[in-house]
Amino acid sequence: MKIIERHIYSDKIIPFFDKGIIKVLTGQRRVGKSFLLKQLMDAVATQYKDANIIYINKEFEKFRHIESEVELFRYINENLLDSAKNFLFIDEIQDIVGFEHVLRSLQAENKCDITCTGSNAKMLSSELATYLSGRYIEFYIHSLSYTEFLELHELENSDNSLKLFLTYGGMPYLSRLQLEEEYVLEYLKNVFSTILLKDVVSRENIRNVAFLETLIAYLADNVGSLFSANNIHKYLKSQRIDISVNIILNYLRALSNAYIIHKVQRTDVNGLKKFEIGEKYYFEDLGLRNCQQNIDLSRDIHKLMENAIYQHLKILGYEVFVGQLDKLEIDFVGVKKGQKVYVQSAYLITDEKTHEREFGNLLKIQDSYPKYVVTMDSFSAGGNFQGINCIHLKDFLSKTAI
Repeated sequence: MKIIERHIYSDKIIPFFDKGIIKVLTGQRRVGKSFLLKQLMDAVATQYKDANIIYINKEFEKFRHIESEVELFRYINENLLDSAKNFLFIDEIQDIVGFEHVLRSLQAENKCDITCTGSNAKMLSSELATYLSGRYIEFYIHSLSYTEFLELHELENSDNSLKLFLTYGGMPYLSRLQLEEEYVLEYLKNVFSTILLKDVVSRENIRNVAFLETLIAYLADNVGSLFSANNIHKYLKSQRIDISVNIILNYLRALSNAYIIHKVQRTDVNGLKKFEIGEKYYFEDLGLRNCQQNIDLSRDIHKLMENAIYQHLKILGYEVFVGQLDKLEIDFVGVKKGQKVYVQSAYLITDEKTHEREFGNLLKIQDSYPKYVVTMDSFSAGGNFQGINCIHLKDFLSKTAI
């Protein structure tokens, strides 16, 4: 299997080694956190010649006995060396009960440098914030970006490669499979079932699994649509499914905690004031979204484009919102270090009405931050209209900075 260097993450993480701060790599299962952890271990071994590396992977049978803080502390103490600089790496740390007590003790005594991964936001945020406030830094790891997908699968940046990415997504293991529907969908369905069982149903004590699956199908079909828990409740009621708004909110939160979906709030473009009602949901990985239903690229292309744009903005480090300008909608407002970028998604720009909607909304924004219309219309892409860049999706997803 080909392995690629994920410099967009490693370059941010490596400077924090040997600085007395815990590094926590978070993100959905199977997005490549384990491989990144091994790359970081290799970097440590190269940079620190006297490094003693202690590695624990809770998905390996040899570490199955480490279930609580007692076994974890014992194993680490047995492997620490007084004559070396100790580095501790723990994969899927949320599977060890009471892990936070061990990390706090190790850090307080300066016994080792600590890096760990985790796949549940609720557990990590509550335990780490409570016991390790100010002593750790979190790095969110996404599934493969478009350029990483091209590199791993050794593909050119073409329309066909873009369609493969939009269809199958960026789960790294796909490099071991042929990018054909019968192989990929079977793998993705198994991955999704594992994530759902381990990080949602079991960890969140979900009782109504049938409704959870119905909710996921609804979210997959409504990617990029504005709605609220009340809207979902009304829709379900029309289908003769009576589920309370609170349960819907709890299940949405559980899916978000497992990093399967991401909630994007609406904000006022002029002041970035957040609206409490109405949000959009996007999937962490396009392939996992698509395996929930029969793939139909022509039917879902608008949704997949939006999801891909959202994901890329997040990978580039933007906090992302849905923009509201009076009664007009801006698909995405990205904010990073006090700077903004505005993005509209338009599959094809075939008539004046579409042109006016996509470019006109952006022209009404009274500031000089970058503005993009992202399209799959090869005839329109590459131009500039009154300062607004019109760019093809495959070129937008290839940008390392905006």
